[in-house]
Amino acid sequence: MQGLAPSSKLSLTVVVVVFLLGMAGAAHGLTRVVANSPDEPCMNMTLYYHDILYNGNNTANATTAAATKPTALATTYWKNSTYFGALMVFNDPMTVGRALPLAGEEPAARAQGFYFYDKQESLTSWFGFSIVFNSTANKGTLNLVGADLMGDATRDFSVVSGTGDFFMARGVATIRTDAIEGLYYFRLQMDIKLYECYV
Repeated sequence: MQGLAPSSKLSLTVVVVVFLLGMAGAAHGLTRVVANSPDEPCMNMTLYYHDILYNGNNTANATTAAATKPTALATTYWKNSTYFGALMVFNDPMTVGRALPLAGEEPAARAQGFYFYDKQESLTSWFGFSIVFNSTANKGTLNLVGADLMGDATRDFSVVSGTGDFFMARGVATIRTDAIEGLYYFRLQMDIKLYECYV
C-alpha cells in the first residue's frame, strides 16, 4: 500500500474487512440479512434475566457473587448505595416468561458474564456477557455489552456478535427493570432486536 494516501489506505482496509466478514458467513453456508428499518428487525425476542445475589446464606440458589473485596474508596460509596468498585460475576437463568424456572426445569438460556458498579454519584453499572442458548429451540450465543443506567426507565445494551443460530448477529437489547426484591434479587426484561442476521 505504498504510495496510497492515508484516506485511501483506510478505505481499502474497510473494503477488505467487509469482504472478509461476508466470506465468513458464506463459509458457513449462510446468507446475510440486514433489516431495512428500525421497525423491522430480522429477528426479535423477549427474555427475562433473573439475578440472585449471594447473601452468605443462599449458596444453593445464588447465581451471582461478588468477585472483589470492597476497597476503602468503595466502602465510602457503599454507604450511599452506589456500590462503587464492586465487580459481580454471574451465571443467571433467562426465561421466556417472568417466573423463575422450577426445580429441574431448564431456562431458555443463561446469561454468563460480569457487571461492575462504575459511578460514585448514582447507582449505575456496566455489563459484559453472553446469552448462552442450549435448547431444542436455539443453540449458540449472543454477546452483549453496555451501561446500565438504573435510574432510566429503559436503557440499551449493544448486541455485538453471536455464534450458532445467531452467527455474527448485531442489534440492540432494550432493558427494563421488571422487579426488585430487596438487595438480593432483581429481574430485567430484555427486548432483543437483531438488525443483522445470517440465515
